[in-house]
Formats: sequence, structure tokens, C-alpha cells
Amino acid sequence: MFELRLMCPEDRVENLSDALDALDALSVSVEDADAQTDAEQALFGEPGMPPPKEGWQRSRVIALFADQALADDAARLLQAQDFFGGCEVLGIAAVADQDWVRLTQSQFAPVEITPEFWIVPTWHEPPAQAKQVIRLDPGLAFGTGTHPTTRMCLRWVAGHPNQPEVLDYGCGSGILAIGAAKFGAKRVVAVDIDEAAVQSTVLNADANGVSLLAGLPDKADGAYALVLANILATPLKVLAPLLCAHVKAGGHLVLAGILARQADELITAYAPYCTLSVADEEDGWILMTATL
Repeated sequence: MFELRLMCPEDRVENLSDALDALDALSVSVEDADAQTDAEQALFGEPGMPPPKEGWQRSRVIALFADQALADDAARLLQAQDFFGGCEVLGIAAVADQDWVRLTQSQFAPVEITPEFWIVPTWHEPPAQAKQVIRLDPGLAFGTGTHPTTRMCLRWVAGHPNQPEVLDYGCGSGILAIGAAKFGAKRVVAVDIDEAAVQSTVLNADANGVSLLAGLPDKADGAYALVLANILATPLKVLAPLLCAHVKAGGHLVLAGILARQADELITAYAPYCTLSVADEEDGWILMTATL
């Protein structure tokens, strides 16, 4: 494979990336050309939301092609376009062949939730101290156990076993629903607006030998002893009345996907229905809970 490296100003990143995609680039990445210098810029955005800007003032764009001829043609065609003004071809170079499957797998090691509870990819053996294990490989849906929000939810689930009914709202990979089932939940319902996430949840549940009902949000009927929602702050605020309506009297509401600075916003949004408080915090993310 061959790598085409380009330099461009911030306002050309999107056009250049779209053009590279149309020219059969296998992948396109953008990085700060001034990284590790005094001119480095940090771009902060909430995970799962669009970035605040498409690129940096000086962006380095790297496109991967299957062979040199494709990379050469792309460089030639791009330089002939009007939008290439202010851009520069930095070079084309061969990329060493790698075992991409093994390289990807090496990036996903077992994840500790508690000393006895681990998330373990199928290509790893569980740690010797693991008494409870969820087998889960990276996939199309969010939730592999590597993100702080997922770990905090699972720690809470592990500390509150044997729930009679659990609703995982916005289930992604199904990891929270599977965790609840592993810790003795009698009835587990997992819902998501994304059909791919629903399918992922079904497959992951089968792989872990647990029983649950997965579907679109209309499957979430009735009230539950525990409602889990690991989404993001903005949709959590919108969903406040719906989520609280699904919690039975004396039941628990557990929310994640919330940055520490957003705590007051969530407390205000849920105030008409319950009293939220911060139950856990990790790497700037918080877990908020309430008992209704």
C-alpha cells in the first residue's frame, strides 16, 4: 500500500477529504501539522457529536491507497482542481505490509471493571482472578468496556445484582444489558434507535449465553426496577420524562455519557421527576443516579 501525504488549510479539509474518498482512497486521516510545537491547536468536542471544526489551521491529510499508481493519479488529479489552491503535496511513500487483524486485536486487551469482573475479547484468555466475564469484540455499536462511561455503569450494575427487571435504553452493543443479566437480573430489555445496534446486542447476548429482549424503543413497555441509559447529556435531558416514567416506584435510574461540567444541567432537567446525584466519576465523566 502507498500513502499520499498532503498539506492544506483548515477551509480545504472537507473538500480534499471528499475528493480523496472519490478517488478510491482506502482511508483518509487528518492531523495537526503543528502538533508538538508551540503552534499546536487542541480541538475539543463532545464524544459522538460533530467536531467543532473540520481541521486545524495547517492540516496534514494522509490518504492510503492500494497501489502507487492510484496514489500518483490522485496527486495529479487533485493538483488540477480549483479547490487545491493553498494545498501542497508532501509526498508519496510505500507503507509496510502488516497483519491488520492482529494489529487491531492487539489494541483491545481485557478491561477490568472490578478485580473479579472483566470484559474480555474472544482472542484473549480471561485473567486468573476473573469470576465474572463478558466476552465482547469491537463492533459497529458503542460499548466495548474501554470507555469510562461504560465501566462506571458496569461497576454500578455489579454492585447492585439480582434486579427483577432491567431496561437498557440506548443499548449499543448490549454490554450493559448483558452485564445486568450476568449479575442475576430476571428480565432484561435492551432498546436502541439503531437497528444495527439491536442486531449487535442480540448476537453479543447469544455469545455470552444470556437471555434478553432486544428491539427498537417501542419494546420498552412498562416499569422497571432499574433503567440504564448511557447516551449523551443532550438526549438524556430530552428523554427525562420518558426514562423516569419507565422506573417503577423504589426503582433506580442510572445515567451516563455526561461530562462533569454538565451535572447541573442534568439535575435541573430531571428535577421535576427525581433528584439526581453524582455516584461515580472517571476521566472527567460522571455517573448520575436517582431512586424514584
